[in-house]
Amino acid sequence: MNFFDELKRRNVFRVGFAYAVVGWLVAQVADLALESFGAPDWVMKTLLFLIMLGFLAALFIAWAYEITPEGVKRAEDVDPNQTIVHQTGRKLDRVIIVVLLLAVSLLMFDRTRVAPEVVHQTPSAKITEPAAAPGNTVTGSTEQRETKTIAEEQSVAVLPFVNMSSDPDNEFFSDGMTEEIINALTRVNGLQVTARTSSFAFKNHHRDVREIAEQLGVTHVLEGSVRKAGQRVRVTAQLICAKDGYHLMSESYEGSLDDIF
Repeated sequence: MNFFDELKRRNVFRVGFAYAVVGWLVAQVADLALESFGAPDWVMKTLLFLIMLGFLAALFIAWAYEITPEGVKRAEDVDPNQTIVHQTGRKLDRVIIVVLLLAVSLLMFDRTRVAPEVVHQTPSAKITEPAAAPGNTVTGSTEQRETKTIAEEQSVAVLPFVNMSSDPDNEFFSDGMTEEIINALTRVNGLQVTARTSSFAFKNHHRDVREIAEQLGVTHVLEGSVRKAGQRVRVTAQLICAKDGYHLMSESYEGSLDDIF
């Protein structure tokens, strides 16, 4: 019996496939749960790393040990005439089928769920639509409403980036970095960016980002921090959706001061 046949006889392939399917299912459920709780990215990365380590451990156990009526024994100590690897293989097949059904159900649920539409209304702001010209009755007002909705969705406020360095003088550097980002975003066609004076009014204000976005009249908020040590600098930025406070993007950029901009 060659090595491949021995792997098949000891159900190593079945164990590996079953573990992969179960691990994928656990990762998908964890991704949905962690996203709902707003957990940091390192939690999901740690879970995936542990799942990969467990995969190697499962293959080793399937190769080195065997389940017998007397309990778990080393494969070398089991008499080939008393082995029950075939019964164990059939049980693994049933487990794989059940887990695959659960995985398909989860995929269907994830693809069919639709986020509810949220209509943002500002009670104090009233828009008076001009009277429709003859021959341009409802179409004109509808196009105006659609244009206004698109403009509202493409709005952002850049809050002052926090100075995370030990030197208080670096506060000027972090403020300058914020201004550079505001200036860069204002050049994006179709994007409405809150003025610097309005954004900097919330500097050192520890308030809910949703309240700040409501006061500034934007649907997205960009915040972050600046760490500077010698000639190295790291800028961390997070894009936040104003309606629920969840992160849409979080990235870190690191480089020397020679090419920071």
